Amino acid sequence: MKKVLGLLFVVFLGIGLTGGISAQAKEKTSDKKNEVTIYLVRHGKTFFNTTGQVQGFADSPLTDKGIEQAKQVGNGLKKISFDLAYSSDLGRQRNTAKLILAQNKNKTPKISEHDGFKEWNYGGFEGKTNAEMWTPIFEANDLKFDEDWTDYDKLVNKLGDEGVADAIAESDSLKVAETYNDITKRGQAAMNKVVSDAKKKNAKTVLIVSSGSMIPTLLEMLIPGEYQGEAIDNCSVTTLRYKDNKYSVDKINDTQYVD
Repeated sequence: MKKVLGLLFVVFLGIGLTGGISAQAKEKTSDKKNEVTIYLVRHGKTFFNTTGQVQGFADSPLTDKGIEQAKQVGNGLKKISFDLAYSSDLGRQRNTAKLILAQNKNKTPKISEHDGFKEWNYGGFEGKTNAEMWTPIFEANDLKFDEDWTDYDKLVNKLGDEGVADAIAESDSLKVAETYNDITKRGQAAMNKVVSDAKKKNAKTVLIVSSGSMIPTLLEMLIPGEYQGEAIDNCSVTTLRYKDNKYSVDKINDTQYVD
């Protein structure tokens, strides 16, 4: 009798353990299903990037190097099946997105354009040299501007993303440059659109092509404190994950595909 009871206990225990493991496995699978991976890419190198000119809402074409960078990123991400893709109507962003998707081995989505992914609007500084806009702001904070952006992380750490944007807006003689509130308002609208689309279409992987100042703003807006003034290089990939109404960062400024 004891042997029978012992055998029954082992059987029931085995069923219980199997059920528990199965439930855990199902939970992990469910978590993965609810997760969205976002590949946030800066556009390829442009003519204004090469000449050191301010480039926000103003646009300039991708250079040969910029085109090659976009193709390299596309090749690096070619096995990823993108469910959604976004840029703004700026040619440098749109064309980078097209070049990335052209390398993909899967069926690719149509690129949706949203103003929220545009670069900051630098107002009266658009098209002027970087030095004209940035030197006074750096010097006002006891820092030195150079084309290698050596002290930029120090500027961001001192002023924050908001302080940098508002300093530019304050310095703009035309008073057209965006304030931080202007920038984040459209950025939040853009990310709300991405999340809404992802839920409607059950999307798991998203490509977004944006710009060098807007990407840090999106990071600071979505995950405050994660961005510490790191360079956002042309065609670098910043990877985010979204689950349960929260964002997390995997990588910032990943340049493995273009190095």
